[in-house]
Amino acid sequence: QVHLVESGGGLVQTGDSLRLSCAASGRTFSSRAMGWFRQVSGKEREFVAGIDYSGGSTDYPDSVKGRFTVSRDNVKTMVYLQMSSLKPEDTAVYYCAAASIPGVTPSRSRYNYWGQGTQVTVSS
Repeated sequence: QVHLVESGGGLVQTGDSLRLSCAASGRTFSSRAMGWFRQVSGKEREFVAGIDYSGGSTDYPDSVKGRFTVSRDNVKTMVYLQMSSLKPEDTAVYYCAAASIPGVTPSRSRYNYWGQGTQVTVSS
């Protein structure tokens, strides 16, 4: 029902900026909250950004607040994650996700659909 493909990952240096993109297919895209997660080998997947169906509400954990910005374009069915002031601890595989059940905030939404992931590596 929902197919997600991430792109834009790569190798950058500490302090650099990078924008990840998520191309979504599915006619219900505009009604779904969207999220970005990241995962490091051996660790649990971590929520890093979320945006409600309209783009009017966003949600971030303290670890990325002020540095990451999530946005969406419902016409193009795209979701973006703009990352700035990148740190080595941001190194991870980043996944785009689509919610099946909305929450009071994007971070509380239930995410059922996932992309394949894109690697972000930040060197010191």
